Amino acid sequence: MTTTDQLSPRAVQRDALSATATSVTVAPVTVADVRAARERINGSIQRTPTMVSQTLSQMTGATVYLKFENHQFTAAYKERGALNKLLLLGEEARAKGVIAASAGNHAQGLAYHGARLGLPVTIVMPTTTPTVKVMQTEGHGATVVLHGETFDEAYAHARRLEAERGLTFVHPFDDPDIIAGQGTVALEMLEDAPEIDTLVIPIGGGGLLSGMGTAARAIRPDIALVGVQAELYPSMYDVIKGANLPCDGDTLAEGIAVKEPGQITRGIVDLLVNDVVLVTERALEQAVSLLLQIEKTVVEGAGAAGLAALLEHKAMFAGRTVGLVLTGGNIDTRLLANVLLRDLARSGRLARLRIRLQDRPGALYQVSRIFHEQQVNIIEVYHQRVFTSLPAKGLITDIECETRDEAHLKRLMAALAQAGFDAQPVELA
Repeated sequence: MTTTDQLSPRAVQRDALSATATSVTVAPVTVADVRAARERINGSIQRTPTMVSQTLSQMTGATVYLKFENHQFTAAYKERGALNKLLLLGEEARAKGVIAASAGNHAQGLAYHGARLGLPVTIVMPTTTPTVKVMQTEGHGATVVLHGETFDEAYAHARRLEAERGLTFVHPFDDPDIIAGQGTVALEMLEDAPEIDTLVIPIGGGGLLSGMGTAARAIRPDIALVGVQAELYPSMYDVIKGANLPCDGDTLAEGIAVKEPGQITRGIVDLLVNDVVLVTERALEQAVSLLLQIEKTVVEGAGAAGLAALLEHKAMFAGRTVGLVLTGGNIDTRLLANVLLRDLARSGRLARLRIRLQDRPGALYQVSRIFHEQQVNIIEVYHQRVFTSLPAKGLITDIECETRDEAHLKRLMAALAQAGFDAQPVELA
């Protein structure tokens, strides 16, 4: 079994921290704050299930427990911190209302619970925000202000409106009340599955890991805490590791695509975490697909980051009892469809073959006959006669097809080659 010491070179610091459960009180948030937040939000937040996944456990070599935070009303854990913050506001602040800059789950959680409590909520979003996200946030009762091309511009405008209108700004992660609310996830997980010895937690700004880590370390001082970031946005990884990796790109895990972690959260994470690992886009796609196929649950890219870490860093977690938080399920349906199709292609169950033919009667028939003999389903056929470097009497045909698995696809390729056809798969990135 992998030990906590093997998980991270930060073990010496961690061992000192673990000496007593109260040593985390040097941080801005304590386990008492998290427990108070749980009492505060109780009855207004779903206590989502924590369940073991036998299939994912077999695949990864760890005992895998899943916390289904995508079952919250707004399909994300962000409701916890947002509600805790709102309930702590004074009467004057409640009357004036709150404001935030967000185009994601924080906006919807704040809007939903603000409406429930009768608080005015204003959300500033970049003008580039997809219409569906604007409509969802407005549907929860918030006033949406579109401003700027980037999140930074929207954030700056929100802070101006805060000052001009006397509103209370609610930060998505760098706020002790938000952090305490997010920490309630760990209280529930460790009550439902006390055998968990490792928590693998997605990091964007660091609010979830800060809250969960504070609670978990107090309850079980020797627990291993591992943060996960998308390879394209290693902001907290840079802080913890002293690295200088760039943060940019179009990641599937948009919910944790944060270029600058919080000032409060970076201190807490640095104090508590055993390690931070990075995951590739391919692993994120595979994790989203597996959760849908195996657990029949829809999870966004950020919510699948924990499973992606187990898939890409198997040796690190082998033999451990691991808790993963499925942090949210708000993924665009078209994007989800693309992810599922790409996963089918990578597993060999869906393929596009580029076949060179001579432009003569019966050529395509001969090819389709081989597909029939191999019991391969043809989905679409594309002919290319003009935009090709082949001679005028040559043509290229792309055939999209469906096979049972990679071995079945290889048998088809061998049959085409034996018949004298030059066929090459069109590979995915």
